[in-house]
Amino acid sequence: MLTTLDWILIFNSIAALILVFFEEKRPRKAVAWLLIMILLPVAGIILFIIFGQNFRKKKQAARKSARDRMYVHDLIDAHRIDYLTATSSLEEVGMRSHDDMVNLLVNNSDAFLTHDNDVTFFSDGKEYFNALFAAIEGAREHVHVQYYIIRHDRLGCSFLDLLKRKSREGVEVRLLVDGVGTRLPMRCISSLREAGVKVEVFFPPLLSFLPFLNHRINFRNHRKITVIDGRISFIGGYNVGNEYLGKVRRWGYWRDAALRIDGMAAQALQLRFLLDWNEASRDKMDVEERYFPKDVPRRGRVPVQIVSSGPDTPWSPIKLSYLKMIHEAEESIYIQSPYFVPDESVREALIMASLSGIDVRIMIPDKPDHPFVHWVSLSYLCELLPAGVRGYLYGSGFIHAKTVVVDGRIASIGSANWDVRSFELNFETNAVLYSNEVAGMQKASFLDDLSLCRELTKEDCDRRPLLVRFRMFVSRLFSDIL
Repeated sequence: MLTTLDWILIFNSIAALILVFFEEKRPRKAVAWLLIMILLPVAGIILFIIFGQNFRKKKQAARKSARDRMYVHDLIDAHRIDYLTATSSLEEVGMRSHDDMVNLLVNNSDAFLTHDNDVTFFSDGKEYFNALFAAIEGAREHVHVQYYIIRHDRLGCSFLDLLKRKSREGVEVRLLVDGVGTRLPMRCISSLREAGVKVEVFFPPLLSFLPFLNHRINFRNHRKITVIDGRISFIGGYNVGNEYLGKVRRWGYWRDAALRIDGMAAQALQLRFLLDWNEASRDKMDVEERYFPKDVPRRGRVPVQIVSSGPDTPWSPIKLSYLKMIHEAEESIYIQSPYFVPDESVREALIMASLSGIDVRIMIPDKPDHPFVHWVSLSYLCELLPAGVRGYLYGSGFIHAKTVVVDGRIASIGSANWDVRSFELNFETNAVLYSNEVAGMQKASFLDDLSLCRELTKEDCDRRPLLVRFRMFVSRLFSDIL
């Protein structure tokens, strides 16, 4: 007669077989989950149900992808954007050699190339928020805001108060926040709605007071976007909270990266906001001229593509953009990311670039916010050092920037980290810029940051204590399901 333990083992074995079937394209991920199920019978299954779902394989993802593409083509038709031949603008700024990069992102995710953008680069929180607040102050028609985290602290409350005031002035204000990242008190949400601000939550938890009771907890909207009047936009790594101003003692100075973009790229970000809003709200937006004005001033010359990816996109557009940038490098590749957990394809591309004589440098924080992920990041950096890749640990506070700059010619700045979560699970958006000026600024900023770093050497990796090696081993074992 079968005992309770026997039934548990049988049930666990059946669940394990089902898991292998569903993860046939990700064997390392399947092995990690199998190990969890062996070590934690039943509990491992529950964890897999909560954290291991594959959104990509669901019909919901396919329907969302089809709807998104329809809206993209509505915008293209409305503005008569010839996005398949738009690479002619690259010739004007000496970037025609990157036609294939543009075409990759167009064919992969309809990331049409925009022209004549004026771009301002920010690496300091005070400067960024001063510019953001000033731009919102000047809004006349609408303000659309999307953040992963908005804190209920001094900066967060000042930001929300500004949105309420603009709404009372007659400006249409929409606020979209993530259901796990942002945990504002209900009285705060109520006061926003009373002021006329339209507020929605992306993939909300089942119960507001239990944010982690969420069957889609693994799929977070990590984007940070603000669009004003369809003409001015902000994108980058900053959320809204005191730490992003360097006012939390635990972190000290907060080093991040963001952009203000004036021009048609603002409308690409507007479209991204529209698609996410429509996923979260019954109050649907449409491609209307009031959101996508045709009289956008052309003040700059920077070609920009807005690239988005998530579990609803089939070919990981942001990861492919990173890979393509690595392959196009001729002189240098400079990467900044708070989390560096690359998959095998990215690791091999970086190794190949470094062995080819390209100057590859990667900067991560010396002070971790998530120790588990930090140990994995150090493990991968140590693996790359023998190939000539140089690793740096930022020591002046915390570095949260998510950037890559290649040859001082093309750069990517946005919300996506260099990790499996950003490649596969989170909804992310980056701006890819083809500009000697802007990419040159990012390269110079990276080189300036080196004076605030200590270089990680092979000797450092070889001298790691046994306990540290064990931590790295265990962390890396589960890195595919972080």
